[in-house]
Amino acid sequence: MVDVTTLAQEKLNEYMLQNNISSPLRVMLMEGGCSGPALGLALDEEKKSDDVTTLDELTFLIEKNLLSECGEVSIDFVDAGSQSGFSITSSNPLPGAGSGCHSGSCGSGGCGC
Repeated sequence: MVDVTTLAQEKLNEYMLQNNISSPLRVMLMEGGCSGPALGLALDEEKKSDDVTTLDELTFLIEKNLLSECGEVSIDFVDAGSQSGFSITSSNPLPGAGSGCHSGSCGSGGCGC
């Protein structure tokens, strides 16, 4: 299940309208840095293996296998000035998350963070 806050839905609708985009939005596992993979959004087309959630004008896709591992996915918009953006979280830990750095710390630049 994909849950989207009112503010996130407004921001996504605004972006899609301004850029004349009608494509579905895919929630996907993206490569991460020190903290491992993270959930992100991308424009994509529906596949047979997707769970589909439609909210007003927006369609969200997430691969069923990923959804079963992640549990409920929440999309929010964090309004923090120049650091504003979408926050995508799951009720279960992400596959491969928490691997961290092995040689040196992130502060030392060992993993490129």
